[in-house]
Amino acid sequence: MTEPDSALLVRALQADTSHTSESVRAVTARLIREGALTAGARLPTIRELARRCGLSTRTVVAAWSALREEGLIATNRRGGTVVAALAEIPAGPALTSRDLLTGSPDYALQPDLAPAMLAGLHTDQLNRPGRDYITDRLRTAVVDGWPFAAEAFTAAGGGSEGLFLAVDAAAPAGSLVAVEEPVMPGFLDTLAEVGYQVLGIESDGQGALPDSLAAALRREPLVVVLQPEGGYATRGALSAERAAELAAVLAAVDPVPWIIEDDAVGPLARAQAPSLGSWFPRRSVRVRSYCKAYGMDIRTCVIGGSAELVDQAIRARVHGIAANSRILQNALAHLIADSATAALIDTARDHYTARREGLLAALRERGVTACSGPNSLVVWVEVADEQAALLGLARHGIIVGSGAKSYVAPPRPGVVRVAVPQLPDEDAALAELAGLLAEAAGATHREFLD
Repeated sequence: MTEPDSALLVRALQADTSHTSESVRAVTARLIREGALTAGARLPTIRELARRCGLSTRTVVAAWSALREEGLIATNRRGGTVVAALAEIPAGPALTSRDLLTGSPDYALQPDLAPAMLAGLHTDQLNRPGRDYITDRLRTAVVDGWPFAAEAFTAAGGGSEGLFLAVDAAAPAGSLVAVEEPVMPGFLDTLAEVGYQVLGIESDGQGALPDSLAAALRREPLVVVLQPEGGYATRGALSAERAAELAAVLAAVDPVPWIIEDDAVGPLARAQAPSLGSWFPRRSVRVRSYCKAYGMDIRTCVIGGSAELVDQAIRARVHGIAANSRILQNALAHLIADSATAALIDTARDHYTARREGLLAALRERGVTACSGPNSLVVWVEVADEQAALLGLARHGIIVGSGAKSYVAPPRPGVVRVAVPQLPDEDAALAELAGLLAEAAGATHREFLD
């Protein structure tokens, strides 16, 4: 990033006195959309920006997560975080108008938030002194459906923020963290940028592999991040049998590391997966995201489990000063309990499943190796050369994700990541996309030297 651009961002953030993650996101997004921060411009590191602007690293991480979800920035573990290209969408197939990169929800399949927001206002608790880290209404809405007997709950921002907050609460930067692969886009980049060391845990159709978990535990990580629902899984979700096997592996070590379960799918999951919290309630928390189901503007996830770790997460979030809006928390409680919303989520789940299975079938017809789990938000497509595949698809106006960014070590053979929520419903459009993916899967990248 050129120094004038860097100085512009720093000055803009220094002038903003609210120092919240939302204000950092809004200021940076405005500069990007206005063109003041140009595509490809390198942003300061999280630590540098926090230091120069008087922010906490957690505030910048939350803002960067939101900007990444909006497709405004991208992070490369080697090249740092840069402004993403806001290119004009080329004329052509309807495919080019769909977000196949970030996994943004299909807005047509999400509930109207207006009734929920009004319901959130119907309380005598608004504007009273003190903080509700989780409102009574939200706790009541989630407690019966939690997969284990949680000792405590708290609400935080979106799922990406909540997941990093839980890791940050469990272990200081520089610690060793083991993660079940593949992971959500940007999570590994954020861990690396903040300074964590990361180990990968392999998985199959029933969840994390016990032998791989055991190998990671021999390195004595302070935190293990699992994905029971398989929001980004290549094959499946955690089974009851596998959960018991993983529990046995964890019980064999002393001390048991903190266990953080990432439920990125939330209400869209076909069935709730078992939790290691059933065996280790005082060492586990689950982070449940609701944005994919209810909309990005609900901006509230729930962290539930170990009272010790929940308390540490509350204190880690701006030293206990920050708390999610009571209006947003109560609005989320309304959505969770509302039968009409539940019916709409059932419809969305069915559409996402049909889109996922439709693309997988179209790819199989063309001899392309691809996979996805029953709750997965992405389809993983095997390619001969990831860079060539990404470039080839981009030439057709199709932007998909780098598979390597979801693994600690790049997989062999390479893969690209196609987001499920905005895949088309029409067979013809799925066939067209499958054809372009098949072409890209066999492409190889060549570099020419002068």
